[in-house]
Amino acid sequence: MSELHVQGIPVSAIAEEFGTPLYLYDADVLADTYTALRDRLHPAVEVYFSLKANPNVSVCAELVRLGAGTEVSSAIELATASLAGSRPEHTIFLGPGKTDGELRACVDAGIRTTVVESAGELRRLDAIVDGRGGAPVDVLLRVNPAFTTKGSGLSMGGKPRQFGIDEQDVPSVVALARTLPHVRVAGLHAYMGTRILNATDIVHNTRGILDMAAGLHDSSGVPLDTVDIGGGLGVAYFDNEKDLDLDAVTAGVNAVVEEFLADHPDTRLIMELGRYLVAFAGRYVVRVLDVKTSRGEAFAIADGGTNHHMAAVGIGSFVKRNFPIRSLTRFDEPATGPCTVTGPLCTPNDVIGKKVPLAPVAVGDLLGVERSGAYGPTASPVQFLSHGYPAEVLVRDGQAHLVRRRDTAEDLLGKQILLPVRSADRREDPMNRDETIEAVKVALADVLQRELPATHEDTRLFEDLHLDSTSVLEVLMTLEDSVGIEVDPEELQPEHLKTIGSLADYALDQAGERARG
Repeated sequence: MSELHVQGIPVSAIAEEFGTPLYLYDADVLADTYTALRDRLHPAVEVYFSLKANPNVSVCAELVRLGAGTEVSSAIELATASLAGSRPEHTIFLGPGKTDGELRACVDAGIRTTVVESAGELRRLDAIVDGRGGAPVDVLLRVNPAFTTKGSGLSMGGKPRQFGIDEQDVPSVVALARTLPHVRVAGLHAYMGTRILNATDIVHNTRGILDMAAGLHDSSGVPLDTVDIGGGLGVAYFDNEKDLDLDAVTAGVNAVVEEFLADHPDTRLIMELGRYLVAFAGRYVVRVLDVKTSRGEAFAIADGGTNHHMAAVGIGSFVKRNFPIRSLTRFDEPATGPCTVTGPLCTPNDVIGKKVPLAPVAVGDLLGVERSGAYGPTASPVQFLSHGYPAEVLVRDGQAHLVRRRDTAEDLLGKQILLPVRSADRREDPMNRDETIEAVKVALADVLQRELPATHEDTRLFEDLHLDSTSVLEVLMTLEDSVGIEVDPEELQPEHLKTIGSLADYALDQAGERARG
């Protein structure tokens, strides 16, 4: 039995030290991925890391150290990039809805540029800079191009979208910018789509963006100090997919860039990449808690699932497709049969992998969801069932480092505020029996949502009023508020629920005990 080693460290040792589930990142793979792209890409094209893919500050710091700029979309991501060592002049901020607070943070930080997505946002930014008494700031205008995206299942432009300014409206926004003294249009931005796996499609999209930029420069005089060509380089996850041909991508993009630079030699280009830079470097590690067979299908129930890796589970997809999943305990052993891997959640949708070919699986084994460095816990419902964030571990220079500790009960509860009992809602003097009977009748009418027929204390709840167990529970909850009692399910007996009078007597007894307590 040969287990996985990461930079020489047995995965079992990492799991023993930091617990499971966890996200495990390999700094060597991060470096190899970035360097392979950077070495092939035209020197005029700067590579910026999109923190939305993985905002762990240590992961970001590794890419910044290698030379990546940062693209952020929130004030917290801006702070993360700064903490990771990204200089303001190598940071851009984009997103279709920015608060005034976020725009102020961009101005105060002195970042390279804010990507503006509407005329209204341009006016707001101008007013904010004016109010802070600063020098004019550079902006890029995000354009929703008229041409159609190729190769992306999730198109970000080329059709009606909340992103950016429609291409035909750009000249009017450029004209507006010339009337605003505190902003300066420095170029254009476009992002066409994500997870594109065909080199020809990426080259097509890049050419379309650069042709559009050149055309808008000629027609409206928009400066082209910087053009952000987006990115969208894909990662193959599923059986019918092939990895992107990086040589073909960079050769094609470089040729298009050279053509553009012939007419615009001073323009700097930005390529935004998130998933492509970090996906290969990460795996989601879970431990098997139980194995079972249900109607002929083998199951392995693990200690993590949808709550940490919604992308692998495929929530929102029409067809369940499996991420690559392997036994890390029996890493070199061949698959012997299909096994469905699930998480611990109380939903049948918590399936990490459906009928995955795996080596024999036993309780205590470690399984890994590969290519999981992007859109992991921060893109998942980590608070569901209050499991919280998993640990995150980065292996660098042969040592495993905890780069995010696992959430504890104190972490989850520490931000919550328990309100005190509302004493103003309770009577200082206890109700008498007649008043309590009337309170029961009011609660019954409220729950039944109709006026009660003639009733008295001997009216039966089930036989005469046709209550069921659910409506009785609702009545009790209503009485908790109106009479000021606390229902103890262990003390509640069937005789308490026979009639209006017996329920009133129960409420009186509970109110008396609470007053004495």
